[in-house]
Amino acid sequence: MSQDTPTTLSLDPQLRPNSWDEYIGQESIKKNLHILLTAAEGRGQQPEHILFYGPPGLGKTTLSHLIAKEMKRDIKITSGPAIEKVGDLASILTNLGKGDILFIDEIHRLNKSIEEVLYPAMESGVLDIIIGKGPSARTIQLDLPEFTLIAATTKIAMLSAPLRSRFSGGVFKLEFYSDQEMEQIIYQSAGKLGIAITDGGVHTIASRSRATPRTANYFLKRVRDYAEVHKKNIDETAVLEALAMIGVDELGLRQTDREVLVAIIDKFGGGPVGVKTIATATHDEVDSIESVIEPYLIQKGLIELTPRGRIATEQAYLHLGKEGFVQK
Repeated sequence: MSQDTPTTLSLDPQLRPNSWDEYIGQESIKKNLHILLTAAEGRGQQPEHILFYGPPGLGKTTLSHLIAKEMKRDIKITSGPAIEKVGDLASILTNLGKGDILFIDEIHRLNKSIEEVLYPAMESGVLDIIIGKGPSARTIQLDLPEFTLIAATTKIAMLSAPLRSRFSGGVFKLEFYSDQEMEQIIYQSAGKLGIAITDGGVHTIASRSRATPRTANYFLKRVRDYAEVHKKNIDETAVLEALAMIGVDELGLRQTDREVLVAIIDKFGGGPVGVKTIATATHDEVDSIESVIEPYLIQKGLIELTPRGRIATEQAYLHLGKEGFVQK
């Protein structure tokens, strides 16, 4: 996937919600977190470890920042791929202050040997370090300050059962946002960026933003750029022109999404076909297809996952103007 797609961009700090009231959507999760944090504070204890999962751009990192802000604690941020050795994890854990939040993004990509070291740190607040090798090896145990681990993943199925079970504070799934929530988010972001946009423009961006705030904010900024360059007001017409320029169609599909559908239909007769074969045909990454492209295509009813592989639906044929759909 190209480097400038909205799924690879970090959220503009200016647009990140600074309070629970500013965080729109995910009401059930917010209520559960309020109980968890309030109860822990009332007991004078550290909140238990928390896991967020769901597609990219739905607010997992933002929730982690809000928790740290609510607790008035520092947050240290890292990711599964960044922790390459046991020593990397040991360095992070031993540098935490009492009550700190440790946020690990994409925790499913954590090395299994490192995962083993994380267990006692999460359960007992200790770090077991093995010194030496073979019969002369010995283990030393370091006490860690109290901390809360907040982890995020786009692929919860890749997490081991022992690791999932240690998130005693809760495992929370972030859902896609409703059209109304998306419009609220766009109005809020437009206000923070000082953008004047019509109701029609907001509605159009919301309908094409894949029910994902990060994508909506990306589109809003690109529409702003287009309108400024062409000296236009940001209304529905300007939004349609700007999104067409960056290759976003009426369903919110981008070029990479359409390439996947076209490959399934034209090269593999509508499927079934495996994701690795699709990735080879489209010169994309398997992880990008599974984590970013497929969830939305499934949500829109354009592909189906079967035991034999991916199948393009009749809606996909109609959307692309293709003929020859055959019920599989």
